[in-house]
Amino acid sequence: MNDHEKINYVEFPAKDIEAAKRFFTAAFNWSFVDYGPDYSAFSNEGIDGGFFKSDLCSSTENGAALIVFYSNDLDKTNSKIENAGGSIIKPIFSFPGGRRFHFGDPNGNEYAVWSDK
Repeated sequence: MNDHEKINYVEFPAKDIEAAKRFFTAAFNWSFVDYGPDYSAFSNEGIDGGFFKSDLCSSTENGAALIVFYSNDLDKTNSKIENAGGSIIKPIFSFPGGRRFHFGDPNGNEYAVWSDK
């Protein structure tokens, strides 16, 4: 659904788009549609988006926005990410309202996962 003036799409840099696709397919069962060699899109994953060819990466250390996933089972999601080849940037920690951790994809982009469970 396209809601007027609401966040609709997100794009991530990826030096290796194929590595990003393999990781997100293994960790979260995403599927992709390629639009040439320099762009691949995903949909129905909470928000639609894609990966574009770039030598840069997105991290909070560099002032980038942080994309945060939700999980019903934080420990299981943490294991899935590690098994898919992701790196844990900040191990699970508590914060007011729940627990979360930060991870990196194979291209060095930083994300977080939180749970209120």
